Parts: sequence; C-alpha cells; structure tokens
Amino acid sequence: MKKLAVVGIFLGALVVLALVAVGGYNRLVRLSQQADSQWAQVQNVYQRRADLIPNLVSTVAGAANFEKSTLMEVTQARASIGKVVISQNSAPADAAKLAEFQRAQGDLGSALSRLLVVAEKYPELRASQNFRDLQAQLEGTENRISVERGRFNDAVQSYDTAIKSFPAVLYAGLFGFKEKPYFTATPGAEAPPKVQFNFSSPPSAVPAEKP
Repeated sequence: MKKLAVVGIFLGALVVLALVAVGGYNRLVRLSQQADSQWAQVQNVYQRRADLIPNLVSTVAGAANFEKSTLMEVTQARASIGKVVISQNSAPADAAKLAEFQRAQGDLGSALSRLLVVAEKYPELRASQNFRDLQAQLEGTENRISVERGRFNDAVQSYDTAIKSFPAVLYAGLFGFKEKPYFTATPGAEAPPKVQFNFSSPPSAVPAEKP
C-alpha cells in the first residue's frame, strides 16, 4: 500500500508539473505572438511613411529651382530601407539587424525633416493644399511610429521577462524561445520628429546649395 501511495504521489506530481509546463509554454507562445503582432504594426506605420514619400517628392520637385540634392537624399534614404532584410511577420531576434533597420529609418526621418525645412523657402509650396495635406499626414505618421514602437517595446519586455522567469527559464530555450531585442532610444528621440511649419513667420534662412 505504501508503495502504491508513493507511486500515486509521484504520478500526481508529474501531472502537476506537466500542467504547469503546458500552461507556461502556452503563455510564452501567446506573449511571443503579441510581440510579433506589434512588430507588424511597427512595419505598417513605417510603410505608411514610405508610401507618402513619392507623392511628397513629386510635389516638391514641381517647385522651381528646388534643391535637387535634398530630394536625392530623401529618395536614396527611402531606397536604403529596402536593402535591410528583416522579417515582416515576426519580431526580429537579431539585435544587430534591428539596429540596422532603426538606423535606416532614422536616416529617412532626418532626410524628410531637412526637406521640409528647405521647403519653407518656397511660397508656392507653402500655399499648396496638396503639400499641406502631405505635411499633416507625415506628422500623424511620425506620431504613430513613436506610439507603435513604444507598444512593441512593451510587448517584447513582457515576453523577455517571461522567458527569464522561473520556471519558464528551465525550458524556454529548449522550445526555441529566445530573447527579442528592443528599439533603443537615440539622443533627442524622446519626441517624434517635428514636421510642422510656422506659416505666419518669415521662412528661416537656409544655406544655398554648393555648386
């Protein structure tokens, strides 16, 4: 009888452990999928910005004597994003690859900001409804990028914390659950880039393009 009791306790413990492991595994799957889903949202808002650029460039290029180097900088920055090969469906696991993606997107954001500053010198652009609409859409998109990146980091933090916590830390690696990297803050990145114009004041002086 004692042996049967010991066996019963042992089997009961195994069942409890199995249930805990299954529940923990399912939780990790859910958290990983949430991070992947939020990554898709990040990709969507970045793509939204990229989709606005051809129309913006076309509109700005119509202005007489607009700095060609500024337009080229935006065009090249947009093209460089396509060279960064990164998963569209799952959150990146390679911190270096995510950093490369972030640098490319940051370069594009900086190029766009410079283009819009230069555009202040052109009254016909500032008076264009199409240009004003694009400016408003870009501003909204930059805000969404900031929001979705923050949500992505929150999702990744929940997932990374889970795989490092007991008892998941004992089996997470065996099932292929690996730490996911975050977006990192850069100096001055506390707020999204400003793409607003002050149409009521004279345009700021912008150095002439070197020949």
